[in-house]
Amino acid sequence: MLVPLLLASCLALAGCASVAETTTETAKTYLDRAQTQVEGPIRVTVAVPSANETRELFGLPLYRKNIQPVWLKIENNGSESVSFLPVGLDPLYYTPIAAAFLGQGDGQAKDRTLKARHFYREGMGTMVVPPGETRAGFIFTTLDEGTKAFNVDLLSPGKEAYLFTFFVQVPGLLIDHTNVDWANLYDEDEWQAFDDAAALIAALESFPCCTTDKKARDQGDPLNLVIIGEIDDVYYAFLRAGWDETETIHAGSLQKTVASFFSGGEYRYSPVSGLYVFGRPQDAAFQKTRTNIHERNHLRLWLTPVRYQGVPVFIGQISRDIGVRFSKRTITTHEIDPDVDETREYLLENLAYSQNLAAIAYVGGVGKAPIDAPRTNLTDSPYFTDGYRVVLWIAGSPRSIADVEVVDWRDPAAD
Repeated sequence: MLVPLLLASCLALAGCASVAETTTETAKTYLDRAQTQVEGPIRVTVAVPSANETRELFGLPLYRKNIQPVWLKIENNGSESVSFLPVGLDPLYYTPIAAAFLGQGDGQAKDRTLKARHFYREGMGTMVVPPGETRAGFIFTTLDEGTKAFNVDLLSPGKEAYLFTFFVQVPGLLIDHTNVDWANLYDEDEWQAFDDAAALIAALESFPCCTTDKKARDQGDPLNLVIIGEIDDVYYAFLRAGWDETETIHAGSLQKTVASFFSGGEYRYSPVSGLYVFGRPQDAAFQKTRTNIHERNHLRLWLTPVRYQGVPVFIGQISRDIGVRFSKRTITTHEIDPDVDETREYLLENLAYSQNLAAIAYVGGVGKAPIDAPRTNLTDSPYFTDGYRVVLWIAGSPRSIADVEVVDWRDPAAD
């Protein structure tokens, strides 16, 4: 749903001060955030400049053109040459000269040629790294704000493959989950640890049926999702599966939301309003937009005070936005697809196909609401459901869809 008072925010937009992207930065601070991984004789270091750093480095507002440079250094300490495969980093990557031309737009031919030469010199150049040598430079990729997730894949003539996966936080967005103090959400005496499946099922089915408003007076969307996995594994699984993080609600994100609302444009990191479980708004939210802000899948997650076989357990809510309408409570709101079970199953398939899923099961949840007798959420959008929650175990390493385990707990098809 949209942030309450969206239209009021729009009317005040002309009087709002713009929000700076970041504080003043020097051209090389992106290297202070560099990450390094080593596999066998290969050492790979990566860094991603922010929007401001990119402009200082290249003299062009590349982020505004949907272009993001990734700095890469490959050290080959082996006895064979290795070839870097840029398609693994981004199937839609730009060549240095294309990035220079697209980033500059219309301009004098002389200036365009000078920029192209600069970009070309700063690029990776040859993609082959001979034994005992190092190659470094920029690959120009499509823009991902928040956390940049990508692969660096290398292949030797002997068909030895070196595969690296990086998750790099890029300054500029205020992402919701980065400020969550996961270790202190609950007091020590609130935690429950279960090793027995029956005890976990009972705990999951005892959780609230639905989200609520801040005062917990009215029920909202059904809690139809349980995630079992380490916090970082859950976070990385959604990024690998193509989900985007969510910005917090602040002046800058409100401006972008309002602009996208009226233009119908895409805003991949649009804030979601707070729904409440355990007396607090969601700990994290992820979303997948289509071509505009009015159509997206989005989900909210709350860490529960439960661990199963030593692993954290989250409860969540997922729904699909299909349009916008006026609402008495919030002026405007997203209309959700009332078939919330379909969206629940979409997530199951999405995580399985992206090799992030280890096992699945079902437990009871909100209870059955048929299509001819639907329930409604906080903004009076109707929904129908079989009443179950899907339980998804996140795989710590890639897992083939053929190897996903089906755990026999509850069976929605039996109802």
